[in-house]
Amino acid sequence: MEETEQLRAARGVRRRILGDAYVDAATADPAPAAVEFQDYLTATAWGVWAREGALSPRDRSLLVLAMTAALGRMDEFRIHAGTTPRTGVTDAEIDELLFQIAAYCGVPAGSAARRAVQSVRTEREAGR
Repeated sequence: MEETEQLRAARGVRRRILGDAYVDAATADPAPAAVEFQDYLTATAWGVWAREGALSPRDRSLLVLAMTAALGRMDEFRIHAGTTPRTGVTDAEIDELLFQIAAYCGVPAGSAARRAVQSVRTEREAGR
């Protein structure tokens, strides 16, 4: 993928939100297709985070959490639940979001999201 200012900005946001360790592990595969795939993911998903606009990182984080839960993408939900200290989303807001998820996406999605949040909080408290 062509190195653009937008891609550089998206990479910066991805690192700020997910952390260097996560991004380094995700981008470690040097195979050309893997590099291209990571650039595509970064430009697409993290490019929207890099946009100037009315949504703050906190707002974007809450939206991603709600959407990944609604889609049943608990691996992604868990990743983003772990980033909330860097996005400004509080534990109280996550707790309230879980009620919204259960009400609008169904109890199974809300319960799965709750288990993921509990796991993330346990890891955070253990310093992992």
